[in-house]
Amino acid sequence: MTTVGIATGAASGTGEACARRLADVVDVLLLADGNEAAVAAVAKDLSGHGKRALVEPFPVDVTDREDLARLADRVRAAGTLRAVAHAYGIPPEETDWRRIIEADFVAAALLTDTLRPLATAGTAFVYLASVSPLIAHIEPDPAVAAVLDDPLQEDFLDRIRDVVGPAVEDPAWAYPWATYGVHRLTRAEAVRFGPVGARVCSVSPGAIDTPQTRLEAARYASVRQLIEHTPLGRVGRYEEVAAVAAFLLSDEASFVNGVDIVVDGGLCASLRED
Repeated sequence: MTTVGIATGAASGTGEACARRLADVVDVLLLADGNEAAVAAVAKDLSGHGKRALVEPFPVDVTDREDLARLADRVRAAGTLRAVAHAYGIPPEETDWRRIIEADFVAAALLTDTLRPLATAGTAFVYLASVSPLIAHIEPDPAVAAVLDDPLQEDFLDRIRDVVGPAVEDPAWAYPWATYGVHRLTRAEAVRFGPVGARVCSVSPGAIDTPQTRLEAARYASVRQLIEHTPLGRVGRYEEVAAVAAFLLSDEASFVNGVDIVVDGGLCASLRED
């Protein structure tokens, strides 16, 4: 049996770090990213380092159903879907609220909906989420939760705006709502996938050493304070997040399903104590 893995957002950052871990886990690894040149460079680098997998760049817009259908067709042609590390996302500083929710939440639902028919015993998904909804204490009422649980509705973004209110138009609030949606999606999909022996989990990083984090820390005292509140006294690394994702995708995590794992150096624990 030829096993197939997918790493989205694989051109850089946590997606690339996840791809590097998966390259020793599966037989064929598809690097799914919209940056064609960058993802091709990552694939070339991995292919030159004696990894187990045949690494293939797969330029794709993970918010586009037709592109995702092509990805699913490629998986079918290559073998059996074994692992999906979905790390695609957009920093909230780089776009508007609609694009944030679409990229950081709806894309995960679209990807999962497209690949669900390919899931079988041993298939595992991991979504990249965030500690931001935990820090923001997002606890929606039933009406909001009902909208969040149906992200593939054609008018989903308008419905979210209606039930959450104008605050969601602030990118700083849209991102926590989007990643909270991923937390809910994780639990829902774990229930859907379980009967076929497949699993779904998510990983929620805290402050990670990214260009955006460094920029925000220089600009905003609130970001510096979050880093200072991290008990380990530092920001995290892409590789540390990818290591947790790799464990959740491995056979060693075969009874771990429907949970979110926080990778934040103790930040949330510190804030609860405060």
